[in-house]
Amino acid sequence: MRLDVSGTSVMTFDDNSPVRAASAIAPFGDGWLVVQDDASHAAWVRPGSTTAVRVVEPVEGYDVFSTDAGTKHLKPDFEAACDVGSGVLLLGSGSSPARMRASLVRLGPSFTVADLTPLYRAVAAALGLHEDQLNLEGACLVGDRLRWFQRANLAAGAPTGSVDVDLAGLLAALTGTGEPDAIAVGAVRRYDLGAIDGVALAITDAVALPGGRVLVSAAAEDTPNAVDDGPVVGAAVALLDDDAVLAVAALPAADKVEGLAVAESRADGVRLVAVVDADDPDVPSRRLDLRLTW
Repeated sequence: MRLDVSGTSVMTFDDNSPVRAASAIAPFGDGWLVVQDDASHAAWVRPGSTTAVRVVEPVEGYDVFSTDAGTKHLKPDFEAACDVGSGVLLLGSGSSPARMRASLVRLGPSFTVADLTPLYRAVAAALGLHEDQLNLEGACLVGDRLRWFQRANLAAGAPTGSVDVDLAGLLAALTGTGEPDAIAVGAVRRYDLGAIDGVALAITDAVALPGGRVLVSAAAEDTPNAVDDGPVVGAAVALLDDDAVLAVAALPAADKVEGLAVAESRADGVRLVAVVDADDPDVPSRRLDLRLTW
């Protein structure tokens, strides 16, 4: 498996402000919805234009969140985005009580937010984790299930894994026709993606491929817990088939790819769009165009 970078660009809104802390990407209308994990708005990236789309109401009056402002603990921290047909489903990381929400963003645009704390607790239990070890950063559809990926942090005792969640039940909870504690949590899988310079590769996002396989992005980030950032010593993508790791391909640079989407699927590989978080709110996130061949 070979991975090549065919293009790179910085992402800014039409007013030249940076698209900050890009954490996920999904198809949306005639473009892409790029999630900012420290803001109440996402970026709708379309040909010739990038505009803000609200995905959650202000939190205690704030629309952006940062360590310097003392508001990082308030951020929704949406880390996964998945096209579910009726809209784009955004999922919080679960790394704190404030981050156990989901938002369903529809064209219009409009959004619906729900507190899914009972589901997050059930996912933590299924993965054998304490709640403060959760760091769910990627999700994709596999059949009628949402496969939700836990980002590893071996220093905190949390291995890389995934859990399958009933999508219909999750969407019912979001739309008010079901309850979060009634969402079925199913199969658990574990993955060993290897390490770079002694730091384990941990899944940062996931996309489903034809035939049931899953492609994940991964970063080797040296951090002691599920909340704090750390130095990224390497990055890669990995091809998964059920719980088997079929192949791993390194990125040419230690880019912290936080979001991954399929632009085109072909018999010999896929074209991908990835977003890279600079871990600095003043530095625009970058878009990478990738070509993966089998």
